[in-house]
Amino acid sequence: MAQFVPVETFDLVIFGGTGDLAQRKLLPSLFHRDSDGQFPDGSRIIAASRATMSDEAFVTLVREALETYLTDDELDDDVWERFAARLSYVTLDITTPDGWQTLADKLQQFDDRIRAFYLATIPSLFGETARQLSLAGVINERARIVLEKPVGSDRASAREINDAVGQYFDERQIYRIDHYLGKETVQNLSALRFANSLLEPLWNRTHIDHVQITVSEHIGTGNRAQFYDRTGALRDMVQNHILQLLCLVAMEPPLSMHHDDIRNEKIKVLKALRPITAETVKRATARGQYAAGAISGEAVPGYSEELGEASDRETFVALRADIDNWRWNGTPFYLRTGKRLPQKSSEIVIQFRAVAHPIFGDAAGDMQANRLIIRLQPNEGMMLTMVTKEPGPGGFQLRSLPLNLSFSEAFQLRYPDAYERLLMEVLRGNPALFMRRDEVDEAWRWIDGIIDAWSETGMSVQPYVAGTWGPTASAVLLDRDDRAWYQDIS
Repeated sequence: MAQFVPVETFDLVIFGGTGDLAQRKLLPSLFHRDSDGQFPDGSRIIAASRATMSDEAFVTLVREALETYLTDDELDDDVWERFAARLSYVTLDITTPDGWQTLADKLQQFDDRIRAFYLATIPSLFGETARQLSLAGVINERARIVLEKPVGSDRASAREINDAVGQYFDERQIYRIDHYLGKETVQNLSALRFANSLLEPLWNRTHIDHVQITVSEHIGTGNRAQFYDRTGALRDMVQNHILQLLCLVAMEPPLSMHHDDIRNEKIKVLKALRPITAETVKRATARGQYAAGAISGEAVPGYSEELGEASDRETFVALRADIDNWRWNGTPFYLRTGKRLPQKSSEIVIQFRAVAHPIFGDAAGDMQANRLIIRLQPNEGMMLTMVTKEPGPGGFQLRSLPLNLSFSEAFQLRYPDAYERLLMEVLRGNPALFMRRDEVDEAWRWIDGIIDAWSETGMSVQPYVAGTWGPTASAVLLDRDDRAWYQDIS
């Protein structure tokens, strides 16, 4: 059974500490880790934001957030007293000198401990925050800075941000967070591939027909429509979450589980991605935007209605990605993500090739090829379909049945949320679950090529009804390869 190992005493500063991410994800995650005994006495959580607020008012705000996002069983009063004593607040404007000395005075009370600066702010403030931290004299050898995604909106802006932060923090101190890398099932991909002699010999173009990666959301953009219209599905989900999943599925075995060994193999995958150009973009991609429809029987508006104007921004994208290397040449990776799809789910489907020669005849029924389904959310787990004979007399009938591993059923404990794991890895100084600068750069290189090809060809979005699996072009993307999306997502 896994044990929760305490971290060293730390000071964690959350910039944007009164914002949605901090209140909804970061502070509840930290409370859970404190509840499991991972925080030594004296560790502090300091929120920094422009709002004028006392420590007491901030503690009240956090209590309200925990009551909103945690269950009554999770919100233990004894843990709360301990957690509340760690909390403090600094009124600070990142763009001005105001408040920085107050933060510096607070941190310099304990100059030798771990300092983690979590930037739960807009990316355009990342560089300025790093500069102000340097001017305040609070960056020491044990300091580290966490950058929330997205790091930039294209390759050029990502480089600008990384250059700005890199002036004040060494690369080893920069943690570019992608919460998908903290999910339990994503973590398990390495164990699945490299700890099971049954699978690794089959993990290549000879035995795998294709791979599908789906990240679907049932919600729309809502009051984030104006922000989302500057981003879109390709930048928002594919550049980070989905490409990271692709790398973990496709990479070669690393020399060890050391963070640089893992990230070196991921870089090789990104560099091997075949560019999607103006000549191939219409066959290799599909763009969609949801129109009014229904989710779970409830009518929902279209994207343009939420935005308040017509737009050509994609809320759905599907891609065929080809990896030009020895292991995967000829085995496509189909990627899709979108909003207002039938349900919220994330899955990786490994579709194995059919048996070379079926011997049972047509009367035995359809002998489906084996399929491994890795479910990231909800109900994290794995399912492997196997063909077996139906029991009983009267003929030889084949049936495909699943071998199902549900994490919640197999492990009778609450395992940490993605942000919980990632926050602990920051405090431990382990960057394995975070994106290195060259990963971000290579990912944007591939994504920028697609955006340029869309622009060059004038490829506009296709409408799809909310509550369906995207535009017709998404199905056609696979149909022209005599394949189909795996839709039995649960």
